[in-house]
Amino acid sequence: MARTSDRAQRGGHSGVSIEDVAAAAGVSTATVSRAVRGLPRVSPATREKILEVAGALGYVASSSASGLATGRTKTIGVLAPFVSRWFFSKAIEGADRELHARHYNLSLFNLGGHGSNRERLFSKTMVYKQIDALLVLCMALTHDELEHLQKIDIPLVVVGGHVEECAYIGIDDYAAASTAVRHLIDLGHRDIALLHGDDETDLNFDVPRVRILAFKDVMTAAGLPTRPEWDEWGDFTVQSGQEAFRRLWANPGPKPTAIFCASDEMAMGVIFEATRIGVRVPEELSVVGIDNHDFADAMGLTTVGQRPDEQAELATKMLLDELNGAAGAVRSAVAPHELIVRRTTAAPPA
Repeated sequence: MARTSDRAQRGGHSGVSIEDVAAAAGVSTATVSRAVRGLPRVSPATREKILEVAGALGYVASSSASGLATGRTKTIGVLAPFVSRWFFSKAIEGADRELHARHYNLSLFNLGGHGSNRERLFSKTMVYKQIDALLVLCMALTHDELEHLQKIDIPLVVVGGHVEECAYIGIDDYAAASTAVRHLIDLGHRDIALLHGDDETDLNFDVPRVRILAFKDVMTAAGLPTRPEWDEWGDFTVQSGQEAFRRLWANPGPKPTAIFCASDEMAMGVIFEATRIGVRVPEELSVVGIDNHDFADAMGLTTVGQRPDEQAELATKMLLDELNGAAGAVRSAVAPHELIVRRTTAAPPA
């Protein structure tokens, strides 16, 4: 008799797990997953055998018995640490655009800025809901999480930066940050502060670290000091930019003539707070960001632009192409970035 366990819920109401089907059919759980979801790389004979065994055991791979016939939920999962911040909302918009055009649905898994429900999502929700593929936005996956997803053979791609062990799409963050810092140096700035990202979550993403490294490398190559008292952090929000500027300007001693901000939202916070206390941008302080946020043009913000919506749209297309049998469709790709010079940067005051 098939075991009934917590993990068996992924097989539906019957209490039969994917492991039970795999054991009875003499194949791996990944093969069962592919067979019942109609994915490629399963021979017709093996698929027929698995579906016969699954039917006999009462295993149902999706939320309804009819899902066993096609194996598809026509749903792609999108895992996001936040939904309110610009990058994530734009990426979700791009993914949804491609899904809508291909008649697929989007299932959003929002961590809400914290990883507290992360284990629940990976151990239960994503399997039980039987999404056909997974798009991950700006967060790293642990080895155990990747192993779990590989076990059920869900096509996966990460958008927003480099992640070990899986395909990813994003800009070259090192090059983008270097471009921003070199722009300030080319204008003649020598006293440059850093406002970097530092999320206090367990998302384990390396974009903040890479942008910090680029700043320090470019400054060192130019023979310029990186002063600890001019190293500030934020969480990629406008408010954190305001708070970082207040801390920076409260320090005794000389002030920087420029600030490199690791995101446009933090750069906007810097500009708001600088203007509030009478520091003129760019006459007294140049500010540059990364992103090309929707408000960047209206604020005249100099930035290194990227298109998260296009990155997510491309990633979604790869996932759907892979599901439709295009082997190797999911692959890593570097997205473009460009320096957009506007009104917030100028030569330092004489």
